[in-house]
Amino acid sequence: MPAEDYLLPGAADLDLAEPLAHFAEHGYARLGSVLSDVGAKELGDRVDQLMMGEIVYPGLFFQKDTETGNYDDLEYKKGYQGPSLNYRKIEKMEKDPLFLAWIENPLFERIARAVYQGEIAIYRALIFNKARSGGTVLPYHQDGGIYWGLDRDPVLQIWTALDDTPLESGCVEILPGSHHKGFATPLGGLIPKDITAARGGDEGTVFLPARRGESILIHNQVWHRSGVNRTGLPRRAFTVCYISTETRCLRKKRAPRSFVRVFDHGLTADAWSDPSSRPSPG
Repeated sequence: MPAEDYLLPGAADLDLAEPLAHFAEHGYARLGSVLSDVGAKELGDRVDQLMMGEIVYPGLFFQKDTETGNYDDLEYKKGYQGPSLNYRKIEKMEKDPLFLAWIENPLFERIARAVYQGEIAIYRALIFNKARSGGTVLPYHQDGGIYWGLDRDPVLQIWTALDDTPLESGCVEILPGSHHKGFATPLGGLIPKDITAARGGDEGTVFLPARRGESILIHNQVWHRSGVNRTGLPRRAFTVCYISTETRCLRKKRAPRSFVRVFDHGLTADAWSDPSSRPSPG
């Protein structure tokens, strides 16, 4: 099946009023099942091929998972370490044509243009993998802040389950509405334990188990986390962070990053908010 056909019938024209309102208020929103079973299988198979070294794209970023499940035991800057299904992250997935097609599917385009009201690029596109009966606890964190080195903070990422993701597999967990208070620290990233405790610890956490093919909108500043995988089955998910093309990288020690532009059809945000205004595929 061509990657452009991975969307389930009717998904491109999903009514976005309710999910976008829920996203704005709570910091997340379920889209329901939007990726076909065939698409989920092909994308999942591609993840395994990349981890096993059967397909290679120069410039992909890999991070191996821990054997302990402890976030503090993660190792950095080692990259690809040989064939293994125990990689925690693979970044720059836009280099793969199947994943690029999913990044640019018309439903996600409508959402990104509605949120940013302009032209769109991506900050990052990555796989989060928790191996069979493994993975690492990812504590509460926020995706942005000074550490990301941008002149404006992204607000939209879309997460898609490539496998069934029940509670026991380390599903996404959210603290609804936490994005309204901004970043817990200017740096962003992991939220210090004392701040988590001061806001009530686990109180109010919402678990988001998902079936294969479901997508969820996640606000970058909403507190989110995940646990380890205890199912004995794969737990692979893909997430893409969309940004405005006006976003600029502020880093100075190296050349500023440039960002891959997507959905470059020359249409306005208003046109893409109305499904009847979109061109037919072909």
